[in-house]
Amino acid sequence: MDSIYQFNAPLYNSESFPLSQLKGKTILIVNTASKCNFSVQLSALEKLYQEYKSSGFTILAFPCNQFGQNEPLDNLAIKDFYQAQFNVSFEVFGKVMVNGPEAHPLFNYLKSHTRGISQNRAIKWNFTKFLINTEGQLVARYAPRTKPETLKHVIEANLQKKTSGKKSPKIVTNFAALKGI
Repeated sequence: MDSIYQFNAPLYNSESFPLSQLKGKTILIVNTASKCNFSVQLSALEKLYQEYKSSGFTILAFPCNQFGQNEPLDNLAIKDFYQAQFNVSFEVFGKVMVNGPEAHPLFNYLKSHTRGISQNRAIKWNFTKFLINTEGQLVARYAPRTKPETLKHVIEANLQKKTSGKKSPKIVTNFAALKGI
């Protein structure tokens, strides 16, 4: 089955993390940057994580310096900054590229399974969000301007599908949430 479980990614400490460890969880993948105007979303993401982690939800932060050079910190400093400034306790990975020839394979996979605004596959800015179902498949893509708290209903719906045993839909792109980017 085609899913994110086929990928490994480096954590902030360079340790390889197989995404297959997350089988059965609803996941929100976010490309982040500490100096981005949207970095305040890290607090809202942490609130979502705390609210739903006991139900099988997790968040994966992938710092990226491709947009406005908004992630100048090294991996350890990023993790420390996220914890000190936003109390982040979800997984923070090492810096990755999300576009171009050196893009991490996970982001190539995510982009190949959905499109952003104007049907473009490229990620346009920091804090683009990807919701993954319990089978490791992409459910939806959300623009950087989409506030994390507005995703509660789709997170809850995916968590309910897990407990009811119903399969999550493979892809339902939320184009309304993509406006403005």
